[in-house]
Amino acid sequence: MGSAQTRAGQAERAEEAAAELAAAGVDAVALGWVDNAGITRAKAVPVARLPHAVRHGIGASPCFDSFLVDDSMAPGGGPVGDLRLVPDLDGLVPLAAQPGWAWAPVDRRTQDGAPHPGCQRWFARRTEQVLAARGLAARAGFEIEWVVDRPGEPEDGAAYGMDRLIDRSDYLRDVLRALTEQHLAVLQIHPEYTPGQFEVSVAADSPVRAADTSLLVRQTVRAVSARHGLRVSFAPVVAPDGVGNGCHLHLSLWQDGHNLHAGGPGPHGLTEQAEAFLAGVLEELPALLVLGAPAPSSPLRLVPGRWAGPYRCWGLENREAALRLITGSAPDQANAEVKCFDAAANPYLAVGGVLAAGLAGIDAGLRLPPEVPDDPARSHGVERLPHGQTAALAAFRACAPLRAAMGEELYRAVLDVRGAEAALFRERSPEETVAATRWRY
Repeated sequence: MGSAQTRAGQAERAEEAAAELAAAGVDAVALGWVDNAGITRAKAVPVARLPHAVRHGIGASPCFDSFLVDDSMAPGGGPVGDLRLVPDLDGLVPLAAQPGWAWAPVDRRTQDGAPHPGCQRWFARRTEQVLAARGLAARAGFEIEWVVDRPGEPEDGAAYGMDRLIDRSDYLRDVLRALTEQHLAVLQIHPEYTPGQFEVSVAADSPVRAADTSLLVRQTVRAVSARHGLRVSFAPVVAPDGVGNGCHLHLSLWQDGHNLHAGGPGPHGLTEQAEAFLAGVLEELPALLVLGAPAPSSPLRLVPGRWAGPYRCWGLENREAALRLITGSAPDQANAEVKCFDAAANPYLAVGGVLAAGLAGIDAGLRLPPEVPDDPARSHGVERLPHGQTAALAAFRACAPLRAAMGEELYRAVLDVRGAEAALFRERSPEETVAATRWRY
């Protein structure tokens, strides 16, 4: 798993980390990864075994590449083979809302230590490295929405209402404290539109770290919710006729410390590279839905009038456009938001896919189409994003940039899982689909 010198250095770091965790009262480390269905899976080791896990990895079947949202498997998944889960010590953190526990993201490797071709985190890192080889970097962050529920106590109150913040002030304070204790820089936390719905945003980071952080935020919210006797859902849709949960991806392109979304000659200050990058993302958005809005219930969220980004267009501060441009109050704040994504996505696939599409846009020298400056529903000829898994899968099958960037094994695994889930839910009504997936994410 890397050179002998690297392994020795990591082992020494792991020994020190394990001693520090034990001194702080940590008994076990949860090792987390996300499968192609968007479900976070975990194994755990006693804290004293952390150095062994770093040196040798923890065994896990490759069958998780074939798991569906209901824990059945797509055709091809089976009992044979083994991978190694290797903790990333840079992401190791004691969990404030789970006393005695720490958490670390993992890379999935083969038995001989090579990156597993189906590892979604490795895919995101590869695309980040391709960007770096061109002298570019990206900053990314996810807005995370969720709905809480206590059986027998219906949530109420005005959208974004102060009354809802007051009703859940102890709960939101505890979420904020837990995230802060885990050294996450919270930008906003507030009630959202739907009853019982809240949102938190944290500071941007490198793409892989942003994906790691999205997992850490969600499991922290879930742990705090459990302590308050609340059930939590990050599902795209919690009620068939309601506004769903998004997990919007904010991203900006940088070079030599300069934000390429500001100070350029393109629309609203975009540089040539930033415009080409965003044009590539817009070009491949139908295919990107397979990675960023993949759940059987995801199409039920992408409804006009709900600010979910159901239209394949872009606009400055246009919350109905799938790609929203944000100039901010200072050049370093300019970014673009992919609004059509939700938390059923594997965040590594989502961010890696967007980077790959953007890089393809740079390679092709693409330019953004005309801006949609108002409600896309009232603009002639504006295209809706694919409405349904079958149409999105057709776009994904035809998307050469994503297939090349993901590699054949990961691409095929995602295609198999998405196809199997589409078949599983093809005959189910919206109500049945939501009921089957509401508490899975």
